[in-house]
Amino acid sequence: MTAETDTTPPTGSCCSPTGSCHDGAADVQIEQADSVTTVYQVKGMTCGHCEGAVSEEISGIAGVTSVAAVASSGLVTVTSKAPLAEDAVRAAVDEAGYELLGPAA
Repeated sequence: MTAETDTTPPTGSCCSPTGSCHDGAADVQIEQADSVTTVYQVKGMTCGHCEGAVSEEISGIAGVTSVAAVASSGLVTVTSKAPLAEDAVRAAVDEAGYELLGPAA
């Protein structure tokens, strides 16, 4: 008989069960066309998992063709077919568990 171990990360953890995080920016690319690129400032990202969570939620917004999040700077670059409503981006970032501060200056 073997003992089973629970490898589920603790609730609220942004890291894997081993405590490690992914390295580098999380990029989600769908397709490139005539597009609009906007850079947003997001508060609270600290690791690759955070980047992936934000990228995944924003990539679900209709018209988004790519997302690149960088935790070290807090910047998220979003390319879309048309300008996005800031409320939609804010809702996606909130859903990921972070705070949208607005477009980067």
